Amino acid sequence: MSASGFLALLLVLLSSGRLLASGTGNFSTQPGVGLAGPTSLAMMSESSDECDRVMNYSAAERCAFVKRTPDCSMEDGFINYLRLAFCLLPPNLTPLSITLCMVWLLVLFLILGLTASKFFCPNLSAISSTLHCSHNVAGVTFLALGNGAPDIFSAMAAISHPHTAGLAVGALFGAGIFVTTVVAGSVALVKPFAVASRPFLRDVIFYMIAVFWTFDILYRGTITMGETLGYLFLYVVYVLTVVISSFIYNWQKNSATNGIQHVPHIPELNSSDSSDDDDVPGMSGGTIQQEYESEYRPLLPYSESTSEILLSSLNPVDNRKWRRKPWTWKVVKVVKTPLEVLLLLCVPVVDPDKEDRNWRRPLNSLHMITAPLLCVLIFQSGAYGGVMIQGEFPVWLLILLLGMFLAAIVFCTTTNDHPPKYHPLFAFLGFVVSAVLISATASEVVSLLHMLGVVLSLSNTVLGLTLLAWGNSIGDLFSDITIARQGYPRMAIAACFGGIIFNMLFGVGLGCLMQMYETHSSAQFESEGLLTWILPGALGLSLVLSFLIVPLTQFHLGRSYGVFLLVFYCIFLLIALLTEFRIIHT
Repeated sequence: MSASGFLALLLVLLSSGRLLASGTGNFSTQPGVGLAGPTSLAMMSESSDECDRVMNYSAAERCAFVKRTPDCSMEDGFINYLRLAFCLLPPNLTPLSITLCMVWLLVLFLILGLTASKFFCPNLSAISSTLHCSHNVAGVTFLALGNGAPDIFSAMAAISHPHTAGLAVGALFGAGIFVTTVVAGSVALVKPFAVASRPFLRDVIFYMIAVFWTFDILYRGTITMGETLGYLFLYVVYVLTVVISSFIYNWQKNSATNGIQHVPHIPELNSSDSSDDDDVPGMSGGTIQQEYESEYRPLLPYSESTSEILLSSLNPVDNRKWRRKPWTWKVVKVVKTPLEVLLLLCVPVVDPDKEDRNWRRPLNSLHMITAPLLCVLIFQSGAYGGVMIQGEFPVWLLILLLGMFLAAIVFCTTTNDHPPKYHPLFAFLGFVVSAVLISATASEVVSLLHMLGVVLSLSNTVLGLTLLAWGNSIGDLFSDITIARQGYPRMAIAACFGGIIFNMLFGVGLGCLMQMYETHSSAQFESEGLLTWILPGALGLSLVLSFLIVPLTQFHLGRSYGVFLLVFYCIFLLIALLTEFRIIHT
């Protein structure tokens, strides 16, 4: 979150300067509009219904313009952030409103990260275990969905409407460039290594196909249903390629070692093609968790009461970890704890690595009430929360009564010590609830970033490639660097390319399907000028260079290659910002 926090402070300063200046004058980056004095409502054309024109008015008249302009309605989220920015406080305090929105944006990113890492991913792991999926299939499906959930849902929310599609373009291409340059370059700097050749080339080739296909869609500005299905089918081809190549790899390895006895088995999780091997010692979360808990297991049998189980399961702070962690970790934990408690109340988690699979009878019973109620209240920004059955009975009350009935059944037919046979179903419930929550939060992020674009006269594309891309990718940077430092750089570099293929294909594909469903026509993309073409061009160039340079270096990623990737990203970001502020233009 440090990157998004830094950008938030930068945008606060920028917005303060622009807003204070615009109190006595008007700054606009629209073509044909220059520096002008205060403009009254009467002087503006009544046909000017574009919300981007709000900054052309004086500070005192912006609230009235936002209220009367249909384009400023922002019906996709819970909050109309334009009204919040211009109508919540007096006009001279508009910078304070923008600052509060920045803080709220950081909270939304925190909710996205917590929901994905603490609830969405563990439940996907439990579903994969329940369905007995192989590691390869789970890695390119469930794991990819878990790691890319914020990116995918943010892209879907943005692409579902043509006027915010630039956010998705900026976020997907911006995150792609960030991960393949900054993250991959950092891994090479931390731990120089020889990359697995076949998985690397396979992932780069598929990613280049996805990038150039997306470039063609942007160039034409439209995509049909058949093209969208073909776009999604490309990922199915990628999954089949991973599974088949893994099968061939393992068959060749078994054939080569056939007849050789007493050869110690060395697992190779460094290559994504060998991910069906045994887990690396020390990398298995379940083994570590069991050994850790066994140290503190009481010598005498002890059974917690129902109330104690409920309180302990709602406490996200481990006292033993708290004593060992540094003060910075403790500060962050204090900030996250209220959100974690609320999420624990509403989202069930099934952990296959634990002996009891995280069965908590009182809390899981309570989840039968809170989880469905949360879904109906936040699904599609609360569109169904106020629906009345025959005009008399609210839907949320019906869900509440059904949940109480199911909670009573679960509580009365189970015990505190042993999970029931249907406990894996809670993983599916947790998956659905966390997916709905991530989707709703992503919609709020998109709406809030759209407001920032209007206020700061920044395009959706540049907001997507900076704030949205950094906020969704900063976790990948830290996790991949940590994995590389632990001695597994191949695993880290495989994660750099494998996940973003899934994000692009499904983020764009599902977003286009949503737009087609709402408009009953082909999906449309509104180009935002030269920057729209710089993004895919830069990402395609970085992939082509990696495709050429890495084989020439015998697939060895050294520190010089890491420096090259970091310099490439800095040059790209500089060109993008110069283009945004029209220093570079056609």
